[in-house]
Amino acid sequence: MSEQQLPAWADPSVSPAALDPQGVSRRGLLRRAGLFGAAFALGSAATTQTPALAAGDRPLGGEDPLLAYLVGDHHVHSVYSHDAKYTFSQLAAAGAKYGLDWMVFTEHSNFGHADYGAALEHKEILEARAENPRQLIFQGLEWYIPAAEHCTVFTAPGPHEVDVLTRFESAYDGKLLGYDKGGPAEPDTARNEAHAVKALKWLSQQRRSGYVDDILVLANHPMRLGIDSPHEMRAWRDAAPEIMIGMEGAPGAQGAAIPGWRGATSIRGEYENKPSAQSWPGYPADAYLTYGGFDWATATVGGLWDSMLAEGRLFSITTNSDAHRIVFDTWKNGDWPPGQTFDSTGKLPDPVNTDTPQPGSDFWPGQFSRTHVGVTRYGYRAVMAGLRAGRVWLDHGHLLDGLDVRVKRDRDAGRGVTLGGRLRVRKGERVSLYVTVTTASRPNAQGILPELRHVDVIRGAVRGPVTDRDTWKAPDTKVVHTKDVSGRKGTYTLRIPLTAGDESFYVRLRGSDGNRNGAGYLGASVDPHGPVPHAPGDGDPWADTWFYANPVFVDVEGS
Repeated sequence: MSEQQLPAWADPSVSPAALDPQGVSRRGLLRRAGLFGAAFALGSAATTQTPALAAGDRPLGGEDPLLAYLVGDHHVHSVYSHDAKYTFSQLAAAGAKYGLDWMVFTEHSNFGHADYGAALEHKEILEARAENPRQLIFQGLEWYIPAAEHCTVFTAPGPHEVDVLTRFESAYDGKLLGYDKGGPAEPDTARNEAHAVKALKWLSQQRRSGYVDDILVLANHPMRLGIDSPHEMRAWRDAAPEIMIGMEGAPGAQGAAIPGWRGATSIRGEYENKPSAQSWPGYPADAYLTYGGFDWATATVGGLWDSMLAEGRLFSITTNSDAHRIVFDTWKNGDWPPGQTFDSTGKLPDPVNTDTPQPGSDFWPGQFSRTHVGVTRYGYRAVMAGLRAGRVWLDHGHLLDGLDVRVKRDRDAGRGVTLGGRLRVRKGERVSLYVTVTTASRPNAQGILPELRHVDVIRGAVRGPVTDRDTWKAPDTKVVHTKDVSGRKGTYTLRIPLTAGDESFYVRLRGSDGNRNGAGYLGASVDPHGPVPHAPGDGDPWADTWFYANPVFVDVEGS
């Protein structure tokens, strides 16, 4: 299909504003949404534009619009990454098969990619959009953060998306610049950490200037190597909070420890690393594992994620496939033509089928890991706005069909505030948390009909900015309610009473199939039945599935 023949949503000359109409009829939303159904139209109809108010001018309570949730994956690799093997068409078709509404292609930084691959990749993204009209397909980059690990960086579609990504890659990528070292004994650590902050500020300026409509950044697999220190993560957030919005709560490579598949020492997420000279020395040895498939920073109640939330600032979590090489897949990389390399072409040869299972740790996009983003309309900017607002929950193994979370004052009749939001209350007011669950209605890709067994409510005090920016503990965060929901089917709502005390606080949710749990990393008094590590080489992901949701903040007046 030529560029002139592309429909509006795949044409780079069409502005994102045209892709994300601010006002359309309910019928038009249904027509655009297609498979998203009536709930999407109802959510979109609730969209209203209201002027921002200072905190002291806002009325107590709060109300968010009805939402529909679009399912996506922000971390996918193709033949334009030096260590992956699939075409855009293969990956987009797999995402469509497993129900993804949006996905981000995040190729590794590389001289070949910066010089050649990114532009070629963009042409194939347009083709993938045309072949998969019900998917929102973003172009992004997996950035090697100076002095640290990796980040997803992606933009809204537009005429400058490739230019911004390639300029950023060339000027700020830690691997390409040789700014990768970040250990405490490295002489260039301070310079490299400062360059990461400078990079985020540069990206933020591209958004503020209107050169691109939107940009988002998320830290990938933060504890895989332990080189993303707490002070670095806080520095990234503070440098550009409008674009540096969070981190992977659970990494890809969830098939790495399927019994008998990859090896006797394998860990879900390929978290098989011990501290190195580059690791931040304040992390305990157990931080380098996954817990129920989730990163230690997220899975530890009262841990690093909670220590950041306890400052009273949103920092979102996500999950994804990190698709490189799919478990049990039979495709392999094709052979190079004579004289060609990745550095000279920016692209691997297209894969060929062998009919024999090939090595791999990953699942297809949407097959196992899903990030659900609450939106009020359909489009690229709407997904990015939902991510920025923190209207996000995630699940493994298709554990749930749906989740809606609201916190509201008991005296209010409205819908209340949802994930990522803030509710203002007076000291001593009665507040309720409403959790509406829609259970899984069909078997997942493994042929299992998942069953949610429990829902945990985690509450933490908000104490403001920390003095020690390397702290990774929130001592006043713990599991405060557990609801046994075994055997419940369909859609049901849980109500959990919450009283506003002297301090502002946040609540967040977690739950699982109940197959594997135990005392959390900081003890049973904090987390009596949290996720636990699996034995090396024995981590069947389908037998240990969890959901997590972003927090809701409750600001207590006068606290």
